[in-house]
Amino acid sequence: MKVLKWLDANLEKYCCVVLMSVMTVIIFIQVVARYVFQNSLSWSEELARYIFIWLVYLGISYGCQMRKHIKIDAALNLFPKNMRKYVVIVGDVFFLLFAIYVAYTGFGYSLKQTRVSSAMGIPFKYVYISTFVGFGLAAIRQIQTIAYRIRCIKNGEEYEG
Repeated sequence: MKVLKWLDANLEKYCCVVLMSVMTVIIFIQVVARYVFQNSLSWSEELARYIFIWLVYLGISYGCQMRKHIKIDAALNLFPKNMRKYVVIVGDVFFLLFAIYVAYTGFGYSLKQTRVSSAMGIPFKYVYISTFVGFGLAAIRQIQTIAYRIRCIKNGEEYEG
C-alpha cells in the first residue's frame, strides 16, 4: 500500500527528472564529441529526441496531477461565481474524454508500427507507445482531479488549481 501511495505521488515527477537528466547528459556528450573531439555520434540526437518525446507525454500527465494545465480564466470569469467550480469540472471531463481517445488511438497506432529507427534500430512502437502511456496516465490523473473537485464541493471547501 505504501509503495502504491508513493507511486501515485511521485511516478511522473521522478520519471521526468530521470529522462531530463539522461537527455541532458546525452546532448552534453554529443556537444563535447562534436566540438572537442571533432567526431559526431550517430545515435545521440536520435536517442535524445525519443527521450524528449517520452518526457513530453509524461509531462502532460504530471501537469494533470498538479492541476497546473493552462485554463482560460477570462472565459471562466464570464460565468457567475457560484457556477465556475462546476464549469471547471465540465472542462476536466472534456479533457478526460480527450485523453481517453488519444490513449486509445495511440495504443492502436503503436501496435501497427513495424519500422525501426535509422541510427539505433529502435522499433518505433516503443516511441509511439509513449502516447498511450502519457495520455493513459493523464486520464487517471483527470479522474483523480474530478473526484477531488467533487469532494471539495460536497464538503463546501475551495479547491486549488
